[in-house]
Amino acid sequence: MDDRHSDLTTGSILRGLVMMAIPIMGTSFIQMAYNLTDMIWIGFLGSNAVAAVGIAGFFVWLSQAFVFLGKTGTEIKVAQATGAKLNERAEEIGRAGIHITVVIALIYSTFILLLRVPIISFFNTNNATVEKMAISYLVIVIAGLIFAFCNQVFTGIFNGRGNSRLPFKFNAIGLLINMILDPILINGIGPFPDMGVAGAAVATVFAQMVVFSIFIYNIRFKHVLFKHFQFFKKSKLDDIKAIMQMGFPPALQSALFTLISIVIARIIAAYGPLPIAVQKVGSQIESLTWMTALGFSVALGSFVGQNYGAKQYKRVITGYRTAMKVAFAIGLFNTFLLFFGAKWLFMIFIREPEAIALGVNYLKILALSQLFMCIEITSSGAFNGIGRTEPAAIISILFNLMRIPLALYFSQMTFLGLNGIWWSITITSVFKGVIIYVWFEMIIRKRNEFSL
Repeated sequence: MDDRHSDLTTGSILRGLVMMAIPIMGTSFIQMAYNLTDMIWIGFLGSNAVAAVGIAGFFVWLSQAFVFLGKTGTEIKVAQATGAKLNERAEEIGRAGIHITVVIALIYSTFILLLRVPIISFFNTNNATVEKMAISYLVIVIAGLIFAFCNQVFTGIFNGRGNSRLPFKFNAIGLLINMILDPILINGIGPFPDMGVAGAAVATVFAQMVVFSIFIYNIRFKHVLFKHFQFFKKSKLDDIKAIMQMGFPPALQSALFTLISIVIARIIAAYGPLPIAVQKVGSQIESLTWMTALGFSVALGSFVGQNYGAKQYKRVITGYRTAMKVAFAIGLFNTFLLFFGAKWLFMIFIREPEAIALGVNYLKILALSQLFMCIEITSSGAFNGIGRTEPAAIISILFNLMRIPLALYFSQMTFLGLNGIWWSITITSVFKGVIIYVWFEMIIRKRNEFSL
């Protein structure tokens, strides 16, 4: 089992992308399924409980930005070093990425735990029960965040090496544990007390801790990543700088996206706690699209990274265009699924009639942006593969910022009301998808290496 990785510089392009993407999509869906499993069981506790988890979830979501500081650059540079057959360099980069991630996880967790009360109060829900449950959930999840951080950077290193199968298997074990523990801890089955939303948080943290242990065991003792990976060997300062420099644009993009979403949630909160719960559940359903697209984006990033490192530029272009065809098909499928299946999809999670009506409006409006979201996410993977993380970040930051004034205008100055907020998200998603696609096509046409 020594040093198992896949060479993406040879063989069928479509097969290589699909074989990489399927486990990555599976891993992404597993991450989503953690939240969906929580939402399904918490949904039985009522909309206040869903709103509480939704509010606390913003700060778990925000943490993903800090994961990108270590993960993105590590994944890209490991893929490029692997494509160039520089296995020792790939190992050094992987180790540096892990060290960065551990330090960032500890800093972020400490910051959130210290400020837990004021940051939850920011949403001004005027509901003490919701805020109390949100703080309870947040404290537990953030306390165990280091395991989730490390699991993601481990997954990124495996993906860069071309092995997306093992992270899928390891994360699937965690999901199974979470699915078993959720009803037990939330509802208090057997000897366990009724913990409510706190039970969902405990289940998630315990599952992530088990996955972390499996990663460590397999990397250290079964040598599935590199022959003899050393976790505690000192990292090179140049590697740390290079990884963080490459990870900064997507990290900033993700952080601002979450902060903008928090502001949008504050605008939504003016309509009461029910729309917050609707938006939380609706975004989980909508993630069917971006989780699927993300699988092909990460696969394309690894594919492009390895081939770019091996100087196989024509193969880079062919791989990109192949992945875009798949992204187009995924986007169209999910557009129809969300639009025509809105009611039945939403009823899986919340069964209150008023919430269902609001949820149907949300899903139908957001359905119109699914194709463009797929194009944006997949194109971002191509940019990452060639080491250009800035374009996707610039486009995303610009149009996500536009959501705030658009949401205020459409919701307060037009007849659309709450639906105007959803339209601000859809309109900006369309622009992002079109512009990033055109930008990468321009790079293909203008850069010398792609014209050889």
